Amino acid sequence: MDSDGMQDARGTHADRVPRPAGPPQVPPRPAQAPGTPPMPDGSAFLAWLRAPRPEAAPGVWRFGHRPRPDEEPEVVPTRQLLSGALIAFLVGWLIWSLLQNGYLGDWWWVPLFLLTPDSWRGGNSAIGDVGNLFVYRSYQLLVALGIMVAVGRLGRWSEVWRRFVAPLFRRREPQQAALEPQADPAEWPGLRDAGATDAAERLAAEARSGLMCDVDHARITRAWQGVRSGRHSLATFTGAVLKDGAAACLHPSGARDLPGRLAQHDLVTGQVRLGTTADDPRNPYSYRGTGLGVGPELLCTSLLAVGPAGSGKTSGVVWPLAESLCLHALAGRAAVVVVGAAGAGLGPVDAYDVVVRVGNPESVYDLDLYGGTTDPDEAAAVLAEALVGDLTDPHPGGDHRRSTTVLAQLLGPYRAVHGRFPSVPELRQLLDGAPGPLGALRKALTEAGQESLLRELDARERQLGQPGDVGGVLADRVALLDRPAFAGFFDTSGQSRPFSLRALDHPVRVRIDLPARGHADASRILARLVLAQFTASVAVREDRSLFACLVLDDATGVVTPEAVRGVQRLRSANAGVVMTLRTLDDVPRPLRSPLLGAIGCRMALSGLTPWDGQDFAEVWGKEWTEATDVTDRQIIAETPLGKTAHALRRVITGRAPTARAVTVRQVERERWSASDLAHAVPPGHAVLSLTSVRGEHAPPLLVDLRG
Repeated sequence: MDSDGMQDARGTHADRVPRPAGPPQVPPRPAQAPGTPPMPDGSAFLAWLRAPRPEAAPGVWRFGHRPRPDEEPEVVPTRQLLSGALIAFLVGWLIWSLLQNGYLGDWWWVPLFLLTPDSWRGGNSAIGDVGNLFVYRSYQLLVALGIMVAVGRLGRWSEVWRRFVAPLFRRREPQQAALEPQADPAEWPGLRDAGATDAAERLAAEARSGLMCDVDHARITRAWQGVRSGRHSLATFTGAVLKDGAAACLHPSGARDLPGRLAQHDLVTGQVRLGTTADDPRNPYSYRGTGLGVGPELLCTSLLAVGPAGSGKTSGVVWPLAESLCLHALAGRAAVVVVGAAGAGLGPVDAYDVVVRVGNPESVYDLDLYGGTTDPDEAAAVLAEALVGDLTDPHPGGDHRRSTTVLAQLLGPYRAVHGRFPSVPELRQLLDGAPGPLGALRKALTEAGQESLLRELDARERQLGQPGDVGGVLADRVALLDRPAFAGFFDTSGQSRPFSLRALDHPVRVRIDLPARGHADASRILARLVLAQFTASVAVREDRSLFACLVLDDATGVVTPEAVRGVQRLRSANAGVVMTLRTLDDVPRPLRSPLLGAIGCRMALSGLTPWDGQDFAEVWGKEWTEATDVTDRQIIAETPLGKTAHALRRVITGRAPTARAVTVRQVERERWSASDLAHAVPPGHAVLSLTSVRGEHAPPLLVDLRG
């Protein structure tokens, strides 16, 4: 049985040597229990699975998280706390000693005398029998306890216990008792409640024996969700689990894990840990010292990371996110497309199902220039966005609608005659207005009686050479793809294996390597093409329960007005985009504010320029905070005695006597100013704000990406 969303990916299998037939091998378990080596009996996996994951604010790493209060409690300095506790103890001991030796009188015995009969007392002392001695000692103990409680509260003994003694006992706490089957996730209570007891027993046994990893658990959980939603039958699911155990409902590639992992992942919550929130006063107290975890519920609002070269965008942000999405794809939860320059460090080849190396003759896969569509108008719109979407309106070709019309006037007739769209050289000739190709196309349309398409072709021929014709601009842009390095790519005759983003209905892992060296302009065109195809494809998916994400490592020249509108629509399609930029100057000035407004998660890395920091400061806005003003006012003595005392104080301290006035007021200040973002973010750190798909927000947080 294929798990939910794990059917055959239409020929988009791994770009690697085929796996031999037979049962899949048990994968390694690098992330079963972070920081704990794998154990053959599965105890590490069970400890990871049973670890607490309390609900938390957006961005908090939930694995083993201990919630903190929203407001920072007043913490007494250690020296002051310990000295106060000791002094309180000495004061209590002194009072008790004075009471015992009669230095404070006998008044403290009055309550005992009032509550006991006279027959218990003889002369000036209590009756000496055993019962009376017990009452006497008990009363002394009660008074001692009262003194101890009083001085304990005064000396903050409870805080001393909480800060210095209790942690020692917590470290020695024994392991928790075994959970009840109804509350133990390793026993699969959901399957048991639905009557699939045999399947639950098989999975629990595999978990205890060390044959199950986190990807297996996530994948089978996803398949079980498909059963509950009605997409799969309970009998089919149970049969697959009883047959294959933890290897049931495999990904089409047959892989059960990645070749290796660099980041910490928790597939129960779907998070990947990017770092640690700094213990900084500018961060909310509830976030300080917690891990920073990002999952699909945050990436669904898209993420933009801006920072100069070497600030850690690829190694600290892009690859951990891509690695997490690849794990989600193996679990049948997501489809991911990673786009970057060749050799950018986006993971090994074996971590992906499809690797498209544009410009590399050894590439097994090609890139579909038209996105797998058969509609000429849709193909023209996507291709126009890729070719001239970065041009502004005053530039010839900057009008996206006119460019789309010109391409549609050629693509429609060509497909009607040849049954396919033109290749890059053929499209270039048609846009240049070469008489031969246009004449042959006209003759074929005439013979086929395609009158409507002939009118389209006539309109294109009338525009050739006219002022304002965008055909020349389009031809110049297509010429960037009509290079010898790309001779074997963008084939439309069926001789290659083109990858189409229409495959995002399935949990595929795709990496597209762009030829950035020597073909920078062509790489930007291809990046815009992939983004345009992605936004168009995810909007028409039948199964939107599968999260789709496009990761663009260096989105220079990719942000266009249509791209911003496309990003805004992704949230409702359960999809998102991760983009990185070296500077916001790579985005046209009119598009910077709309881009930052369309993106839900914004990250400013160290080394940002003040101009970029100003844009982030504006989008993050201001907040009300308390400002404390301290004023020292000189005290003027009026009496001779006062003047003498002031003169003596000035001689001793070297300062004139002053009175301090403290004023606390509410002021509105920027959360992070442009100057702070440019100069106060340490190396290896970033300031990140988050928004979840449910509308929950996390304020800008200073994060250590190395923690």
